[in-house]
Amino acid sequence: MVYTSEYPIFYVTADVAIFTISDDELCVLLIRRGSAPHRGSLALPGGFVDPGEDLIEAARRELEEETGVTGVVLEQLGTYGTPRRDPRGRVVSVAHLAVLPEPVQAHAGDDAADVRWVPIAPLLAGRRRIAFDHRRILTDALERVRAKLEYTTLATAFVGMEFTLSELRHVYEVIWDTQFDAGNFQRKMRRTEDFVVETGESRPSAVGRGRPAALFRAKSSGVLPLATSLTRG
Repeated sequence: MVYTSEYPIFYVTADVAIFTISDDELCVLLIRRGSAPHRGSLALPGGFVDPGEDLIEAARRELEEETGVTGVVLEQLGTYGTPRRDPRGRVVSVAHLAVLPEPVQAHAGDDAADVRWVPIAPLLAGRRRIAFDHRRILTDALERVRAKLEYTTLATAFVGMEFTLSELRHVYEVIWDTQFDAGNFQRKMRRTEDFVVETGESRPSAVGRGRPAALFRAKSSGVLPLATSLTRG
């Protein structure tokens, strides 16, 4: 028996917002679209979900096909289904989020004409043209990252496996666009349980003078108690 329905057909896409910090700016990996619609505009890596394909699998596949980037840990950000968000039809996008400690090398593929790391501030200020509703997705992705910095160890995902507290402070300052007192930040980090642990190793000062900086690593729990989390401002 052939099943028929009066409901309209929806198409589903998977998009990916990947953040990193480069040259003291929060950057996102974007492609330049090589085909219509929005040919020539910047866009998040992504595309249509294949029949029988899981959403997360589609996100990973599209990311690899369009940028060559693999092996990132993705989390679902949200679902976007405003009518006419895509001129090709009724398209619902499931956006995903990831962060990297450094801007990995990427190369354009599939229907992407170019791929690059782009500072997010001018994008959200409207100074660059972005396809579809991807500016809204980026806005939500940034807010998710900023919020998670307050109660999880997400900040440590922007640095290497081992890091100094100055490097960690820099992550908060860039993403929250604020400044922290270095001494207060160090005391807060050292007092907060289930966040970072000292490795016993150190790293020479980057400027070649002063005491070597202690190295830390993230604790495995990944959650900060809300009562002791950092507060912006």
